[in-house]
Amino acid sequence: MLRKLVVGPYQSNCYILGNHDAREGLVIDPGDDVLRIVKEISKLALKIKYILITHGHVDHIGGVHELKRITGAPVLIHPLDANGLNFQPDAHLAEGQQILLGSLKLSVIHTPGHSPGGVCFAAPGVVFTGDTLFAGSVGRTDFPGGSHRRLIQGVVEKIFPLGDETRVYPGHGPHSTIGHERLYNPFFHAPSRG
Repeated sequence: MLRKLVVGPYQSNCYILGNHDAREGLVIDPGDDVLRIVKEISKLALKIKYILITHGHVDHIGGVHELKRITGAPVLIHPLDANGLNFQPDAHLAEGQQILLGSLKLSVIHTPGHSPGGVCFAAPGVVFTGDTLFAGSVGRTDFPGGSHRRLIQGVVEKIFPLGDETRVYPGHGPHSTIGHERLYNPFFHAPSRG
């Protein structure tokens, strides 16, 4: 089961992913509105096993500390973005790492560019792309540590191969598919900059 909540002033997407059989869940990018997130978790009757962070910008991590306090779930972030948190994460994410939720398996894909430690989470048929890839766009790369070239390269080499049918759930805005982005996203039909 999957729920999307749009949270905070920057309208960030927070995702709750649940495994029905195991009654376990995880939260991706609790950027704000923690009480709404907690209410949704309790409606779904899930025990939260992990809080996963795609990158360390405030609109994606604003509610992390409070959600950890309420759920007791460990916080996982890539070490290159961990300084965005105002506390020590419980574990670091790494390329190729597997996160298990009952029988559901998520793979960590390191996609720097929007931020040095940006990651995506891929499960069969879906990928959570944070601010790496949006419907019709890509993340900003003018922040410290950003690189347009690395971001485009990461999407082309690591995200597109997941297959055209794979649904893309980004950090802002509507969902899409890899096939649609490969064909219509203007950033993949223009010369790479920077």
